[in-house]
Amino acid sequence: MSEIQELREQLDRSDAKNRLNNLVAISVAIISVFMAVTKVKDDNIVQAMLQAKSDAVDSWNEYQSKKLKHHMAELGLSQAQALRTLAKGPMEVVLERQQKGFQETIVRYQAEEEALMKKAKGFDKQYDDLNYRDDQFDLSDATLSISLAMLAITALTGKRSLLFLAWTLAGFGIVMGLAGVLGLAFHPMALTRLLS
Repeated sequence: MSEIQELREQLDRSDAKNRLNNLVAISVAIISVFMAVTKVKDDNIVQAMLQAKSDAVDSWNEYQSKKLKHHMAELGLSQAQALRTLAKGPMEVVLERQQKGFQETIVRYQAEEEALMKKAKGFDKQYDDLNYRDDQFDLSDATLSISLAMLAITALTGKRSLLFLAWTLAGFGIVMGLAGVLGLAFHPMALTRLLS
């Protein structure tokens, strides 16, 4: 009778181990598929971030160029005003036209500079908004990767407590991934600052 009871206990342990391994396998499959899908979205966000940063740099460079031209026009205006005080006759008329031209140029550059500054700041904001979502995907990837490692250890050790801990981490990773995909305002700032 003891051999039959021992055989039943072995079968029960084997069934429990198989159930645990099945849960681990299903968990790994679900987490891997979720990570693959969110990776595509994250890569698209990173590409958009690069484009926004490039556009911001281009806009700021154009802004600086306009500022230099603006400054040159102001210098030209000052020079024309100074020369006009000394000029007489036809030269005075020429310098007056130059002065008006410089004034018009200065007004134009001021308007263009303002528009370029708004444009550049818009690209900077777009980059920051995209970076916020990229952080969500980074946290998702990190916690899901840790979860997968814990699931591997669970399969080796057969410890159910590790399975529950892995599921908890996976839950957080999935929440972060969904927040990134859906554009939700869930972002643990303290954690992202710690990891930055």
